[in-house]
Amino acid sequence: MLQVSHLSKSFGDHQVLKDIDFETCHGNVICIIGASGSGKSTLLRCINLLETPTSGQIFFHGKDITSKGSNVNVYRSKVGMVFQSFNLFNNMTVLQNCMAGTTKVLKKDKKTAEEIAMKYLKKVGMGEYINAKPHQLSGGQQQRVAIARALAMEPEMLLFDEPTSALDPQMVGEVLQVMRDLAQEGMTMVIVTHEMAFARDVSSRVVFMADGVVAEENTPAKLFSNPQQESTREFLSRFRNQ
Repeated sequence: MLQVSHLSKSFGDHQVLKDIDFETCHGNVICIIGASGSGKSTLLRCINLLETPTSGQIFFHGKDITSKGSNVNVYRSKVGMVFQSFNLFNNMTVLQNCMAGTTKVLKKDKKTAEEIAMKYLKKVGMGEYINAKPHQLSGGQQQRVAIARALAMEPEMLLFDEPTSALDPQMVGEVLQVMRDLAQEGMTMVIVTHEMAFARDVSSRVVFMADGVVAEENTPAKLFSNPQQESTREFLSRFRNQ
């Protein structure tokens, strides 16, 4: 479904991503792990074209979406993104937040958009909060609304950029459970996360990044139990007994 080929990204003289290659197929869950500053979030932002790659290509169903003439809005409607800071519209209700994309981008009529929004808000356990504004919700609730908003676009793939890093510890579990459910239902996902137990339990494959490169990639069973690179072993050492 998605192939990243020789992707590099520089900000001025600082090269953040260096010749990144990886791919994912339908139904796979790819978790990207690594220390802060290793390039994980930049990679995700490049995949969603929020950042323009300096070089390399990104293919979606075999089509180079980094080439000139590609319709970015159509691509983003198929590859949704959930941010660590929620990015909800504070002046809109929960329901309006989840209808915005379907009406403005997908051009759905209001009744259809509302039905779709309600379907996914109920799915993430937020159906009772449709009239609330974001500031009236906990962080975990806001993130579940953000996931429902992404799902309302009925994408083929979801990207998650450290979706629990801005949450209080007691709220992390409710968001991870929603993501576990999505994985079990076959949603294709690429997830940047610091939740090692989640990555170990849910991933199809785990990508470990260090210093802007993919230092190691493997199944979670192999990567967590028998990492091949010293940098991976060092990073994972504190999670051994989880």
